[in-house]
Amino acid sequence: MDGHSEDFSDNTQGPDSDNDQRVYFVPYRWWKDAQDSISGDSNGKKGIVYTASPGSSYGGPMKIINNIFNSDLMVNLRREDDSAQNCENGEVGVSGRDYALVPGEMWLQALKWHSDSKVASKDGRGFSAAEDDMADVYPLQLRLSVLRETSSLGVRISKKDNTVELFKRACKIFSVESDLLRIWDFSGQTTLFFMNDKNKFTRDCQRQSDQEILLELQVYGLSDSMKAFSGGPGEAGSLGLTGLQNLGNTCFMNSALQCLAHTPKLVDYFLGDYGREINHENPLGMDGEIALAFGDLLRKLWAPGATPVAPRMFKSKLARFAPQFSGFNQHDSQELLAFLLDGLHEDLNHVKCKPYIEAKDGDGRPDEEVADEYWRNHLARNDSIIVDVCQGQYKSTLVCPDCKKFSVTFDPFMYLSLPLPSTMMRTMTLTVINTDGSTQPSPYTVSVPKFGKCEDLIRALSVACSLGADETLLVAEIYNNRIIRFLEEPSDLLSLIRDGDRLVAYRFMKTIEKVPLVVFVNQQMEEQYSHGKLTSNGKAFGIPFVARLCNIVNGSDLCNLYLKLLNSFLMPAENGLEDYDNSEGSEEAAGAEVTASVGLGTNPSDLNGSNSPSDGEFQFYITDEKGTAKESKIIMNEPVQVKSRSRRLNVLVCWSDKQIQQYDSRLHSSLPEVFKSGFFVKRSQESVSLYKCLEAFLQEEPLGPEDMWYCPGCKQHRQASKKLDLWRLPEVLVIHLKRFQYSRFMKNKLETYVDFPIDDLDLSYYIAHKNDNSSKRYMLYAVSNHYGSMGGGHYTAFVHHGGDRWYEFDDSHVYPISLEKIKSSAAYVLFYRRVS
Repeated sequence: MDGHSEDFSDNTQGPDSDNDQRVYFVPYRWWKDAQDSISGDSNGKKGIVYTASPGSSYGGPMKIINNIFNSDLMVNLRREDDSAQNCENGEVGVSGRDYALVPGEMWLQALKWHSDSKVASKDGRGFSAAEDDMADVYPLQLRLSVLRETSSLGVRISKKDNTVELFKRACKIFSVESDLLRIWDFSGQTTLFFMNDKNKFTRDCQRQSDQEILLELQVYGLSDSMKAFSGGPGEAGSLGLTGLQNLGNTCFMNSALQCLAHTPKLVDYFLGDYGREINHENPLGMDGEIALAFGDLLRKLWAPGATPVAPRMFKSKLARFAPQFSGFNQHDSQELLAFLLDGLHEDLNHVKCKPYIEAKDGDGRPDEEVADEYWRNHLARNDSIIVDVCQGQYKSTLVCPDCKKFSVTFDPFMYLSLPLPSTMMRTMTLTVINTDGSTQPSPYTVSVPKFGKCEDLIRALSVACSLGADETLLVAEIYNNRIIRFLEEPSDLLSLIRDGDRLVAYRFMKTIEKVPLVVFVNQQMEEQYSHGKLTSNGKAFGIPFVARLCNIVNGSDLCNLYLKLLNSFLMPAENGLEDYDNSEGSEEAAGAEVTASVGLGTNPSDLNGSNSPSDGEFQFYITDEKGTAKESKIIMNEPVQVKSRSRRLNVLVCWSDKQIQQYDSRLHSSLPEVFKSGFFVKRSQESVSLYKCLEAFLQEEPLGPEDMWYCPGCKQHRQASKKLDLWRLPEVLVIHLKRFQYSRFMKNKLETYVDFPIDDLDLSYYIAHKNDNSSKRYMLYAVSNHYGSMGGGHYTAFVHHGGDRWYEFDDSHVYPISLEKIKSSAAYVLFYRRVS
């Protein structure tokens, strides 16, 4: 038989092929413990018992040579007459010298059961030869000779067919002078010898004579010289702790594969006889090639003592059926996982011909009835190990915003893709200015959707500043003390606003919303020497003022409007005799006094030949949209014209030094940034619980314009609201954290720390199906991690190996890690299994 452990299952023929029929020599009690727990006593395979005795039947010369040179060990195996009875009750007459010959499939199942059970067991029960968790496997070549008696086999173990060390081990195992040795054959191979079907072995065995056949066994667990895990970095001698070689940016694939390769029920399935369940007729499948490639790879990973595996065959099959993963570029482990789960399902789907079933709406029926109907219809078309283990069901409710018609459906899911709510919001600070001059500017900080629109900002700001029902806001971006744009379109994206920008929201009455705007830009003159001459240059300062041109006819009207806007900034008189309160009468009086004292210039000669305002005067000029050029001076008694095209008047207001001193210095201060982080203080890491992510996923939200729903009530496509609820949970719950975000303008990775439960994820509160009695509690067993940025980065996997033991799978290297390292901002895909 094939005994090369490093080529454990290097074929694509499936588990039933001759290449995969391997025989392993194990302690009988060790195997029986596992077999009874896996299959039960009544369902176990029947074995044939052989009793060993010294090989005297070989006769004269051979025995003499053996005694002199000690080069061969001769053993007779005689079939016991009561083997059937003994097999039915394996505990009768079983000693530490009883062994079993088992096929590779049964051996792997027993190995995994012992690995899981030893850690889980807390009652002190032993597991025979597996107590020390030995996983030493080595090939041993036996020459089996068919004797004349049909119930006997001759065994010869020779140095020339084995290394010296293996020969010494064989002598220790098969020494029959002192104790009785019995071998229980569950492989069926010894029966083939008696059938004399020599053609059966022409492919895998070397015939030395007409009656002698070489059989190479894999001997397991019979030497205490090697322990399960050596503990050194990168060494993976324990069961399932085998790395995957990086073939060139394939860490994304290795991470996803290691998580699936440690999914309990999938491991049991693919270590078993899964080949017979492959659906070669499914047009949606891949003729079983993905399932066979995955199963072959999983068996290699679970081979004891295996060295890191190069997944070339799997990579080749993957590129063939999913060209997006071809080549050696970095990809997304969750996208690979989604493709692989779907591909394995279709390759292993028991349904040969999928029936057509029309989906029906609830139409007022009880949810339990509708959900069960949807699930039955789903299983009528989809029936595989993937559905049994990984698929759940959620309830989807759509409500029409117009006629309130609602539709309820129940759809299956393979995994949950959860948003990160803490990173979905953005903090923004804006300055709100009243355009009636009644109050001074006030900053407001609001939280808005990070990828929301301007209408979301206006809505949040309206609540923050207690905007009246008859009021509205106009938001502008300020740069260098000038307005560079108005955010007038509600659908404009907030992502276009940077943290360093400065925004002002001007507060207006809705009744004058369509009246033309006037924008006042404040400027003061600065004197400086240039080429030996004293020159004056205008410099913008303060906050631009915005108002509506209601009943504005001439320059005097414009001046009074501007003075009204300045009213809240006027400093109290030094003598303290005047008390500026907020009453309407006081405002009018103050406005009249200001108008009298800072009257508008009426003649260019008043400036004494300069462009600087004289003391006590404001000067107004028509300017461009940038507020830099002085196009024409505004005269008090002359009409003011507004350009019909822009419906906006831009005015440059020149201030004197005296006027600057008469008004509050806050007018001159800079505006706060949209978001200001400390220069020396690092921002604390954003964090959110997994439950909050789930709540964000389940909250009601409107469909996008591209996902309009055809309402059967209105007979029109409507932007309906959608609500999801969990209804049926799977055995294995896969949770994808949506760290990667894409839009037309940007790509971004979210580094949010998600606090997820490890031992007890309780989803009882989030299940809409309250009559479901299945467990809602889950335990984490694997994590796919992504480190780095959008363009590259590196993937690893964390895997639970029983008890408090966790291991990191970093391509070829496998390391034990502490429990504290499991949670990090790199966690990308979480794997949970149901617990009772």
